[in-house]
Amino acid sequence: MGYIERNTWTQMIASLGGSIVYFAIVLPQLATRPIDEVDWIAPMLWTIGGAIIVSILVSILWGIVAGMVNRDDASASDQRDREIGWLGDRVGQAFLVLGGVGALALVMLDAHRFWIGNALFAGFLLSALLGGLARLIAYRRGF
Repeated sequence: MGYIERNTWTQMIASLGGSIVYFAIVLPQLATRPIDEVDWIAPMLWTIGGAIIVSILVSILWGIVAGMVNRDDASASDQRDREIGWLGDRVGQAFLVLGGVGALALVMLDAHRFWIGNALFAGFLLSALLGGLARLIAYRRGF
C-alpha cells in the first residue's frame, strides 16, 4: 500500500470517527433542548481538531511501520498515485461546494447559525469521506 493510499485510509477513519463523536454529543441535545441552547461550537471544534491530530499521528506511525517493512515503497508515489489523488480531490471538492452553497442558502433564508455551521460541517465531512472513497475505489478497481 502506497503513501497516498495509507493517508487516505487514515483521513477517512479519522473524519468518520470525529463526526460520529460530534453527532453523538450534539444530536441528543438537539432532541431535548431548544436550538439556541444546543452546545455545538465547542464539540465541533474539538472533534475537528481531534480528527486532524489523530490523522497526523496515525499517518506518521503507519508510515514508520511501512518504512520498516519496505523502505522503498514507504513514501514512493508515481503518476498513477497523483492522478488518483486528483480524482479524489475533484470528487471531494464537489461536496465541499455543495456544503458551501447549502450554507449560503441557509444564510439567505436567515436560518439559525446552528444549521449554517452544520451545513458547512456536512460539506467538509462528505468531501473527506467521498473524496477518499473515490481514491480507494480507484486504487482497488483500477484507474
